[in-house]
Amino acid sequence: MSTRETIVPYSEHGVVVHVREMGCEYYLSPDVPKLVGANIEEILVKLFSEIDGINNDWNSLFYCIHPGGPAILDKVEEKLGLNEEKLRATRLVLREYGNMGAPSVFFILDETRKKSMEKGKATTGEGLEWGVLIGIGPRLTMETVVLRSVRIAAC
Repeated sequence: MSTRETIVPYSEHGVVVHVREMGCEYYLSPDVPKLVGANIEEILVKLFSEIDGINNDWNSLFYCIHPGGPAILDKVEEKLGLNEEKLRATRLVLREYGNMGAPSVFFILDETRKKSMEKGKATTGEGLEWGVLIGIGPRLTMETVVLRSVRIAAC
């Protein structure tokens, strides 16, 4: 529905990636949770500025956040005032599979869809219409995508 890319200022040291013969090597600065937390709300306000009905009620969304680590998720939860269950799927994927890089978000979306169906929710987004996917990348790039869930057909 909408996308936005933000390079967080003064974050050159945030996420450093080295491409090696044997694959990619990532380094996450201990400052990443603080940098994400300091910028997350402003990023979401801009992302949702053209979507009616959100009005900065962050608990009215479902979430798919790249699971860089528990401290990042804790900071997002704190800064947005999220209810504990909002990051359940993200935390489950982090616990079960670890930080798999970019593919993590597909596992989180699948977990959200499966749980929505198991619980008889109206939509694939935990019964909610709108959601947000947040990816975190090199330097400290935050990719955000507004998601719109689909209705689950009654069997």
